[in-house]
Amino acid sequence: MNLRINMFFFSTFIIFCVIIVRLAVIQFVEAPTLTQKEENQNTKNIPLPPDRGSIRDATGSKLAYSKPVESLYITLMKDYNSGTDKGKKNRPEAEKMADQMAAAFNKLSSPDKRMTKDEIIGAMDLESRVDKGYIPRRIKSDLNQKEIQYFMEHKSDFPGIEIVEETIRLYDPATVAVQTVGYVKTFKRTESMKAYDVAREQTASGENPGNIYMRDELVGVDGVEASFQKELRGQNGYKVMSVSSANIPEEVEEIVPPVKGNDVWLTINKEVQLQTEQAIKDQLAWLHTHPVSGKTHPEAVTGYAVAMEVDTGNIVAMASIPDYDTNIWKTGSASTADFDKLQGNYQNGAITPISSGKSKHNLESAVLLGSTIKPLSVLIGLNEKLFSVNTPYSDKGVTYFGKEQKAVHNSQNHAYGYFRTPADAIEHSSNVFMVDMVGNALYNKYGKKGIPKWDEYMEEFGLGVSTGVDLPNEYLGKKEYKKPGTVDEVPASVGSPQAALVYASFGQMGKYTPLQLAQYTATLANEGERIKPQIVAKITDTSGKTVMKSKREVLNTVKFDKSYWKLIRKGMNTSVSDAFAGFPYDFARKTGTSQQEVNGVNRDNGVFIAYAPRNNPKLAVAVVIPEGGFGAYSAAPVARKIFDAYDQVYGLDGVPKKQAVPPASADDKTKESSNKAQ
Repeated sequence: MNLRINMFFFSTFIIFCVIIVRLAVIQFVEAPTLTQKEENQNTKNIPLPPDRGSIRDATGSKLAYSKPVESLYITLMKDYNSGTDKGKKNRPEAEKMADQMAAAFNKLSSPDKRMTKDEIIGAMDLESRVDKGYIPRRIKSDLNQKEIQYFMEHKSDFPGIEIVEETIRLYDPATVAVQTVGYVKTFKRTESMKAYDVAREQTASGENPGNIYMRDELVGVDGVEASFQKELRGQNGYKVMSVSSANIPEEVEEIVPPVKGNDVWLTINKEVQLQTEQAIKDQLAWLHTHPVSGKTHPEAVTGYAVAMEVDTGNIVAMASIPDYDTNIWKTGSASTADFDKLQGNYQNGAITPISSGKSKHNLESAVLLGSTIKPLSVLIGLNEKLFSVNTPYSDKGVTYFGKEQKAVHNSQNHAYGYFRTPADAIEHSSNVFMVDMVGNALYNKYGKKGIPKWDEYMEEFGLGVSTGVDLPNEYLGKKEYKKPGTVDEVPASVGSPQAALVYASFGQMGKYTPLQLAQYTATLANEGERIKPQIVAKITDTSGKTVMKSKREVLNTVKFDKSYWKLIRKGMNTSVSDAFAGFPYDFARKTGTSQQEVNGVNRDNGVFIAYAPRNNPKLAVAVVIPEGGFGAYSAAPVARKIFDAYDQVYGLDGVPKKQAVPPASADDKTKESSNKAQ
């Protein structure tokens, strides 16, 4: 026992001696070296971007998705800055690597994807003007197999290089609702976008590694890609790397993996959308070769349409023609040549006027409403007790207003005669009724205060205010009857409050977007309920679980007498027999032809709104064809094809008309082969 106790104390003494000696060595011998090492080394967070989620149509078809590609990156393992002594000494090594890379690309890459030595040097950022030394630099994206094989085999010749799997953004080649879907750019190209100010601040501070954006990371800049950037992006990861005082990476200490972005499902149906786009293209071609209003319209080169479900607010089609192939943005930037071809087509003409290549005389998609305003004009007159649902009127084809007795005529100077009720005035699209019974009467009742009263009604129906759609850059319209920021003044070009109300009453004093027109039409169909247009149906995570689902949202409700709505529904009965011949549903509609003067000549814009069926509305449609002539002939045929497409897929009566094709039996295939042979 004594021996064991002595051995224990002796062992303890030896251990303490070793510890004391080691501490002394660390403190008096190694201290300067360890202090210098501690001062020269810290850790940095290197972001790892996540895979971006897909954008799908209502049936799940991918309209935008990410494809994995291999990219060549380099991390600077030495100081190559020509402004330092070490950098000058090491510079030839970097120059040599750039020469070898350029030679490899020249040999292995396709001609349009080769890189010069200067381009490679620029990508390497040897002076660290763009990124700090420890940040990997992307030399080239989307490597081919030969390039991948070469750099893997010659990795020792290029210190700091690595092949990294990342993604490029691809879009449906059928160009489905491209302006609505939007496009992406690299984060470094969003300097002018305020939407990314917070992201830039978070990235600069580096406080939360999960919020850091990489310069070459793809981010949304328009359409759904931008509106749902957070959901599509997911959460980036990062790797914790120790670096020296010269910002040279030394060791990876921790990796936090990124989280893939969610999938965004649109309310747009690909089949209905494609038929809508084709209908506009076909109609534009038809207008170039067939006379409308006594002449052909080769200047009509743009067209816009929106189809919105009355009961849900779902946008099943939103077309802006001409469009383009969004795949020019797949790597985060479009070439100068590709961008020059767009002529503005990359923005959405259904929600903003500064978009699709304008018509020949620069008429935008937000046009004067023309006669499509007349159902609302009559509603205003009824609600203001200017007349009743049974008030008759004699239409003489012309009327006069003001001290100067300015004349207003019906289209083509038609005199429609006796109207039993105001519904006849809507059906026959009487300008003179609107002037006498609404515009002039409203001025007589309120004087110049009639302007804000008119404005109040417009906004309740979504004209001049946001529709609430989840898309960026929405235009609120232009109230030409009113000076911006004023209550009771009108622009000098209008003349007077009376003139403003007179011309507004038949649709010549306000320019609004096709989406605003569609929402206005749906509000008529819903008898005063203005609902939010839904562009996204749901959002799902990587497992397919629904994390968000849209629902019907009422923005405001206009309460009018039931008899008023009944009269409006009856009056929306404009003749469009050519375009809707054989249409199996009774439907409410209103044509419009708004005029804009260009170079002293009035240009006719075709406008058309409709909802179907008349007594159980399911779908509201708005179509605008700038410089297309009368709406009955330029815009209505497009609407007909949209209704037909919707009927096939969903059914205007709730029963889809498109029959599923049963799988062919062996006997059927034999017969088919025999018929082909014959």
